[in-house]
Amino acid sequence: MKEALAGIKVLDFSTLLPGPMATLYLAEAGAEVLKIEPPGGEDMRRFPPFLEDGAGACYRLLNRGKEIREIDLKAAGAAESLRPELESADVLVEQFRPGVMDRLGLGYDTVRKINPGIIYCSITGYGQTGSKAQKAGHDISYMAESGILSLTEGSDGQPIVPPVLAADIAGGTYPAVIQIALALIQRGRTGEGAHLDISMTNNLRPFAWWATAIGAATGTVPKAGDWLLNGGSPRYAIYPTKDGRAVAVGALEEKFWQAFCDVIDLPKGLRNGRADPTATRSAVADTIASRTADDWRQPLAEADCCCAVVENLSEIMDPGYPDTLF
Repeated sequence: MKEALAGIKVLDFSTLLPGPMATLYLAEAGAEVLKIEPPGGEDMRRFPPFLEDGAGACYRLLNRGKEIREIDLKAAGAAESLRPELESADVLVEQFRPGVMDRLGLGYDTVRKINPGIIYCSITGYGQTGSKAQKAGHDISYMAESGILSLTEGSDGQPIVPPVLAADIAGGTYPAVIQIALALIQRGRTGEGAHLDISMTNNLRPFAWWATAIGAATGTVPKAGDWLLNGGSPRYAIYPTKDGRAVAVGALEEKFWQAFCDVIDLPKGLRNGRADPTATRSAVADTIASRTADDWRQPLAEADCCCAVVENLSEIMDPGYPDTLF
């Protein structure tokens, strides 16, 4: 889909991760992206590690393929200097707290008068309105307030720091890209632009769909380890191997579970899993721990049972990937 957005012009006022990744996807679909940064560049430029030319690797990854222009938006006449770009833009993406773009003379109502067809996308932690609209936050705080973190559990029984920035990407980037695409389709039919209000915290709610459904049906919201997909079943769990690695088991359906049980030679009496989950889990754990990750890799692959060795990212990255990444 490299040419799907050919001819579409995007003005990007965002920084750090959610907005820049969204406009990266738009650029990779053929859009022309002009990214506006403060004098000296945005903060992500200064995040290590750095490439040989001194550029921050994270910044370069997110902003490749974009035109970068440094402008002090607080300076007199700054907004007016961008009028030609505002007139010709199809999409504008911003990530400030509500009201900041208005104070800079670049709010939606102002831009809409210049360009009625603009798709104006605002990405924030809590949305444009409401009691939390002005509250500062980052990914982990959005995940905390969405309830998602309460469904994780470490060895001490407390929530863990997730290895992914789910709020930024799944709650910010992806909804922004989807809504921008939908708004462009709608504009093609009606000629009307739109103001898209992307709340990263609200957009995390679908990730707790199962907990929401269970809570609505039973009156009790599950906790970490209570349910099939968050540690409550031996069929969907992570088991350590002999060499300190791990095997991820996702054998939910009966045919996959039985295939997995055949691989590890689990006794028939323990295969139910629901009769005595603790006994089944213990037996599976003991068996997986008796062999190394390499010992399990091929048998699990051949069994086609939705189970796999937990691979290290460094092991699966294409050696040539960094050459194309930046």
